[in-house]
Amino acid sequence: MDWLVDAFGLAQQWLFEQWVQPLLFGLGFGDLLEDGYAATGWLLVGLAQILVMLTLLRALERWRPVEAQTDRAARRVDVIYTLIHRLGLFRVAMFFAIDPLWDALAGTLRMAGVPSFQLDAIWPGVSDIPWVSFCLYLLVFDFVNYWLHRAQHQFGWWWQLHALHHSQRQMSLWSDNRNHLLDDVLIDSAFVLLARFIGVEPGQFVALVALSQLLESLQHANVRLWFGPVLERLLVSPRFHRRHHAIGIGHESAGRGTLGGCNFAVLLPVWDQLFGTADFQLRYDPTGIRDQLVEEGGRDYGRGFWAQQWLGLKRLVGRG
Repeated sequence: MDWLVDAFGLAQQWLFEQWVQPLLFGLGFGDLLEDGYAATGWLLVGLAQILVMLTLLRALERWRPVEAQTDRAARRVDVIYTLIHRLGLFRVAMFFAIDPLWDALAGTLRMAGVPSFQLDAIWPGVSDIPWVSFCLYLLVFDFVNYWLHRAQHQFGWWWQLHALHHSQRQMSLWSDNRNHLLDDVLIDSAFVLLARFIGVEPGQFVALVALSQLLESLQHANVRLWFGPVLERLLVSPRFHRRHHAIGIGHESAGRGTLGGCNFAVLLPVWDQLFGTADFQLRYDPTGIRDQLVEEGGRDYGRGFWAQQWLGLKRLVGRG
């Protein structure tokens, strides 16, 4: 593992010195070199993820596809969402637009004497071992993610944004990042604040996000795959998550047009099992939203990136 960390560090340093640093100086952003170096790490992680997606995950989709992928235009839009997020473009926008607010908030809380909580300090000598602290952070992040995901399906205004993610009728390995940008701002902000509160180191945070994103790409892949009777209950599989996207099942709890659903877990199905929202039926149902169906009104969620963003805002204010 150490050799992998060293190799990543060398690649990050080379890319930064050869390309990113000259670009920052050329644009007059020489005061942002430290942040640029961190952004270079995110870029490398994203490139590695895309390489895995194009090789391993694409091979899985060819091996046992759930359905034929006929809507190539919708797939191309999902690729755009993926590139925006995995190559760090969204994170750069967050850095300039949102992060200063969280920096100011953190400073205000420190000045007010509000203590932070260092999760890796709860059991000195054990919880501060890197792999142990990583597992602790992963558990906390996944637990919070489960409840945030339930909230996206429970509150009508939030569902109007999150519905864009569920509007993909032909899911693929590119579908994970198909989200309204405002929805992403809300979720990313929550996790940035959480990371600061529990003391996640920057390197650990990058690793947590990278692992989660790659597994979520697998979950959305167009592959007829489940993990067996035991592992299926330990890690979210493509089958488990497809049930969450199923029309009239994954985002309705009390019948037609209601909110809620099942299988909200992002990585660990244990949360669905503990809180009564798990559905382990071994099925591969059509995905999408009920009101997209012609017989249910044929609601338009948009075909292109900007149309999807605009229609999401219109739904949010009750005009879409």
